[in-house]
Amino acid sequence: DSAEAWIADMGEEGDFSRRHVLDAPMLARIRGRGFRNALDVGCGEGRFCRMLAAEGIAATGIDPTPKLIEAARSRDDKGRYVQARAEALPLPDSGFDLVVSYLTLIDIDDIRAAIAEMGRVLRPGGSLLVANLNSFSTAGGWNGDPGTGYLIDNYLDERAEWVSWRGILIRNWHRPFHAYMQALLAQGLRLVHFDEPTPQGGDPERVA
Repeated sequence: DSAEAWIADMGEEGDFSRRHVLDAPMLARIRGRGFRNALDVGCGEGRFCRMLAAEGIAATGIDPTPKLIEAARSRDDKGRYVQARAEALPLPDSGFDLVVSYLTLIDIDDIRAAIAEMGRVLRPGGSLLVANLNSFSTAGGWNGDPGTGYLIDNYLDERAEWVSWRGILIRNWHRPFHAYMQALLAQGLRLVHFDEPTPQGGDPERVA
């Protein structure tokens, strides 16, 4: 139900967090690595698939929402977009050099099944690139106005909560960081890079 509002909010370039926090470090982990093809899990309206294609990487996007897949196809008629869920990818084993989860793990009910599927479709030696909300962020909220204190509670309890902004209503999951790491390590994946990037450019008040 939020698909049209999401498409309008993302536009062609994405929101503040994507443009000014995550895009640069995500692309830095991709460039010069020799990736030939990639799967974008939870591709939405296809923005990052188009960015992958601009880097010369053949991208496949999957998303469970028909309106988002339709928008992705309309904006990228040469791209490959499949309506599917992360927990059951209709794709062969070992088919991709790179699998991307760009702010999607927080939206997936069964991340353990989804991460297992991401690992299954990776070629041996391939890379899984994840951008996710910090678990401290999903466990807490501002105590009044930003800058007056940030309260964190029930950090260890996995739970889903509805969040809403600018006509968008989405169920996001809070999970402690170990829940993600244990699911990733259980698939035999190896952590080779970890970062908590700071904003680059954008409105100074928003940056602060």
